Amino acid sequence: MLGAIVGPEYLRVPDRDEARAARLIFEPARAEQVAEVVRKCEADGLALAPMGAGRTLAQIRSQPADVGVSLKRMDRIIDYEPDDMTVVAEAGLTLGTLDTSTAKYGQRLPCDPAHPELTTLGALVGAAKSGPLRLSEGRVRDLLIGIRFVGHAGRLVHGGGRVVKNVAGYDLMKVMTGAFGTLGIITETTFKVRPRPENYSLAITSFEDTSEALTAAGRVQQAANLHHLEVLSSSLGQKFDRPARTMVLAGFGGSRTEADYYRARISNALRRNTQIFVGDEATFHYQRLRDLDFSGASVVAQLAVLPAELPRCLGACGAEFRAHAANGVAQIFVASDRTKDEIQGTVERWREVAHMGSGNLQVLHADAEVRTSLEMFDRPQEPALRLMRRLKFAFDPKNVFNPGCFVAGL
Repeated sequence: MLGAIVGPEYLRVPDRDEARAARLIFEPARAEQVAEVVRKCEADGLALAPMGAGRTLAQIRSQPADVGVSLKRMDRIIDYEPDDMTVVAEAGLTLGTLDTSTAKYGQRLPCDPAHPELTTLGALVGAAKSGPLRLSEGRVRDLLIGIRFVGHAGRLVHGGGRVVKNVAGYDLMKVMTGAFGTLGIITETTFKVRPRPENYSLAITSFEDTSEALTAAGRVQQAANLHHLEVLSSSLGQKFDRPARTMVLAGFGGSRTEADYYRARISNALRRNTQIFVGDEATFHYQRLRDLDFSGASVVAQLAVLPAELPRCLGACGAEFRAHAANGVAQIFVASDRTKDEIQGTVERWREVAHMGSGNLQVLHADAEVRTSLEMFDRPQEPALRLMRRLKFAFDPKNVFNPGCFVAGL
């Protein structure tokens, strides 16, 4: 019956990561086909999950959904207005492809999750993905100005529009961002794009002591207007040919005069021998930083606390890390030689540290044998949780949109 909606060649068994996210993959070409499968799944009580490459869902679903809705065929740029700096694109388009198109006009969508060539716009919004540029450009919620999605009963819902100053109606963009597909299936996005920076440069230095590196990062933040500011713990230093050393990486740019001014200020703030890369070399090292993976780790989590609390919290966690130092956000991880009980205890301790720093912790990756016993998201206080449950019921009364894949099993 599902094959009759899209044709049997677009209904298939999952592969690789998809197998942990869904039992059957449905590949629609139009929003109307998505609406039809939603109505069918609601009638038959089948769970469905929107998917890009399935990498995120494979980590946070405790068991596969019945139907995975892959939007890989919905990958068009519908409208791009370089003069207005807005772009409308289907949710199956990858961020890498979009940036290739906007680069011709000296523009970009400045969201930079790892491997943008594998990240669809639907996954970018649904999982609220971001990277080093969150310091200067904000997060995806700050750039998303319009959205279309398929909701309960197959309704085609839209919010926002193609105008940056759009204040009419409910702010559905914020609601859908970071909802992990639990409220509906995003089919189209509208973003504001921004100019590509001039004279991008990257300052890199290293320290033997982690606390010294974090202190130096604080000085750099005060010294210059940065694109991004990262601190990498010693185990990641080897990826930049500096093994067993904690690294500070600061990106900056502007006019030639601004770049030269910031170069001097940053070198002085770091107070040691600093390498500063420009042009293609700077871009190469930035991409290595953006695409850092934590392969081989037993568990990876994202710690988000008050920026002033980040050094203390990282010390208390006792883990390796990649920190967006000025944002109070870090990805923390431990090696692969941990037992199930050790991993559970580690995550519980990390959560206690996050709460003491007025923040939260989200598990991003865990070994398969322990994943089902971990809470992937922090549990909010009861008043907030009641509101979230009401919102879920209002958007998804049949509970078919990616159930059990969000906070407190929503």
